[in-house]
Amino acid sequence: MIAANKSAAFEQVFRLYNEWYLLRRQFHSFMISGELDTVPAGQPAVYMMNHSSWWDGLLVYHALKRTSSAEHYMMMEQRQLERYRFFGKIGAFSINKDSPSDIRQSMRYAGQLLEQGQRVWIFPQGEIRHLETRPLDFRAGISLLLRQSNLHIPVIPVTLYYGLFQHARLQASLMVGQPLLEDWRALSAAACGELLEQRLTTQLDQHRAEMIAAQGEWLQGRDLIPHRRSTDDKYDQYRKWRKR
Repeated sequence: MIAANKSAAFEQVFRLYNEWYLLRRQFHSFMISGELDTVPAGQPAVYMMNHSSWWDGLLVYHALKRTSSAEHYMMMEQRQLERYRFFGKIGAFSINKDSPSDIRQSMRYAGQLLEQGQRVWIFPQGEIRHLETRPLDFRAGISLLLRQSNLHIPVIPVTLYYGLFQHARLQASLMVGQPLLEDWRALSAAACGELLEQRLTTQLDQHRAEMIAAQGEWLQGRDLIPHRRSTDDKYDQYRKWRKR
């Protein structure tokens, strides 16, 4: 297992690179609705999110740096973290889904972070899947993490939805739901996983319905990537200028 090795100096550089070179070149907008810091400072929390794109982690990282004051850590597939070791410097730690012993080690590490009052992100699907895949088909890791802890850990459902609408570049929307708090140890592993999967599925379906209803317009929330004019924006402005 590869532990996180956060570096404040590296994060200062990567934060700017991520926003100004990676995200702003690819995304027209990135909206967030809800609050990431929904639990008191110093209190641990698990964030569970659907996983449909390579961009997921980078968008979440940007949202955290813009809107959260807490320390966050993110579980990442081991072969990817071995390939991109620098993600460890911004809080990623590994999990090898093909090794039961490594899974247990990663969950123990995540549990230690939670005991220290940190926030842990997990993609319960375990791999990138199409945005419209149903059922979400959670793996057992998140249930193991919650049921091994003596703490009553709040679980915050987060959904990320992408689309190409009325602009040349992608629009992304992050929705943060209300914390789910249960006595996780009193639930069986199956019941725990079913409850969490149902909650995230419901939110993701709601998120999709709101995106469709908006017809490519802005959803309610805060824009984390104030957009530059895209090609279509410039053309529309040119047409207005010609009509003067």
